[in-house]
Amino acid sequence: MSNAERKKRKSQLSPRREPVQARARARAKQILDTTGRLLEEVGLNDLTTILIAKELGVSVGSVYHYFPNKHAILYAMGEQWLASMTAVLEELAGQELEQMPLESFISELLERLLRVYQEQRGLLPLVQAMWGIPELHELDERHDELIITHLIAMYRRLGFVCPPNEMNRLARATLETCHALLLVIVNQTGLRSQRTREDLQRMLLTMLESHRGEGRPGGLDDVEAP
Repeated sequence: MSNAERKKRKSQLSPRREPVQARARARAKQILDTTGRLLEEVGLNDLTTILIAKELGVSVGSVYHYFPNKHAILYAMGEQWLASMTAVLEELAGQELEQMPLESFISELLERLLRVYQEQRGLLPLVQAMWGIPELHELDERHDELIITHLIAMYRRLGFVCPPNEMNRLARATLETCHALLLVIVNQTGLRSQRTREDLQRMLLTMLESHRGEGRPGGLDDVEAP
């Protein structure tokens, strides 16, 4: 994609203007919250700016005053989700990881990630949009880079001695495993949800514990950084 095409796409996804006044910020948040609820109720394909405006009790023009199209609203929701993810990862990184047992770290990590997944309305359709809509691919890439970068740094502090490619592989495996099962957990309740979370923690502990001390893992040449 050329620079001109990137700039054009960015302009199509950017809010009309950054809301400055409290009332404008509240309206923009209301649009995002309503979109999240509608994603849960009608799904991505049936979501339209007309429907969003109807739910808000305003004209479509009022929605366009803040966002130029549906994809721009989804993009803003994705950025909001990434900001929440950044906050919980930085919160965890602020702990004394050097003294933390690996099992405790995994529990803390899952607790924080699960909180973000539970708080994001319309998460599954949003994730599908980030992966399936070309205009939103950048968000998917930023999401992966954000989590992998933080995990690698925290694994180092936890005493992992793996070389860079292997560390990257472990962080990627952690990301993908968490993402897949957290999407399941948020749609479960009670004991079923708890048991799935416990299984996820055991899987991660088994994988990470078995590799954390591998300074020269066999077959390293086969490990590709994503």
